Amino acid sequence: MAQLIDGKAVAARVRAEVKGEVEKLKAERGLVPGLAVVRVGEDPASKIYVTGKKKAAEEVGFNSWEMHPDEHITQAELLSLVDKLNADPEVHGILVQLPLPKHIDSERIISAVKPEKDVDGFHPVNAGRLSQGRPGMRPCTPLGVMRLLDEVGCDPSGKKAVVVGRSNIVGRPMALMLLAADATVTVCHRKSNLAAEVATADILVVAAGVPELIQGEWIKPGAVVIDVGMNRMPDGKLKGDVEFAAAKERASFITPVPGGVGPMTIAMLMCNTLEAAKASR
Repeated sequence: MAQLIDGKAVAARVRAEVKGEVEKLKAERGLVPGLAVVRVGEDPASKIYVTGKKKAAEEVGFNSWEMHPDEHITQAELLSLVDKLNADPEVHGILVQLPLPKHIDSERIISAVKPEKDVDGFHPVNAGRLSQGRPGMRPCTPLGVMRLLDEVGCDPSGKKAVVVGRSNIVGRPMALMLLAADATVTVCHRKSNLAAEVATADILVVAAGVPELIQGEWIKPGAVVIDVGMNRMPDGKLKGDVEFAAAKERASFITPVPGGVGPMTIAMLMCNTLEAAKASR
């Protein structure tokens, strides 16, 4: 029977660490980290996420601002807003909440954020730095997964890691971070033989966005299972990408959904903003 990895508890520890660092920065350098979040329009999920991010920022002692233009903002106007935040020395981290309205090119907006203020870790420069193993901002969710592995004493070095999903937000950067930690990494997608690949994994990270895609019986006994999936079911409940009940009978550690990876994403956003502030002057 697997031990549950309590993402809420780990995230609370991370936020406490950040808060301590912020107090030190204020005392030694008179510097208060600043996070600006841009939320366009009235997407309900975005509103929930942004509220959580603002609450966490205030809890750790950051300055925080929410820019909330309406959904009819033009691309030029949004680029102008990003330029203004890039130029503001009080703003160390800029986060543009996705999704953006259809008439706006999301990639263009993300690329307009200065790489050193890109606390989401999505800028092409930061993606390139990650792929080359160079320092830079890392995407928050895979960064949170690495912290969870560390918390349970799982060193990826020499282990077989399988990542299911290849998105630029989770799957690809996750594989690169595990590779940098000296794991042997396989990335699976819709053309992969999932059952065969999953059965080889000492570390399994699933970020496919398909409820219970990974059957519990496929899990290698003793594997560490990290379920990034968060799927809202017709009854309103959240389900992960892994068949949880069966998987926990075989894994050594497993994240629940909700309460596993989710809280870590915002906690690592706080870490990235702190690092951006430290590097700012």
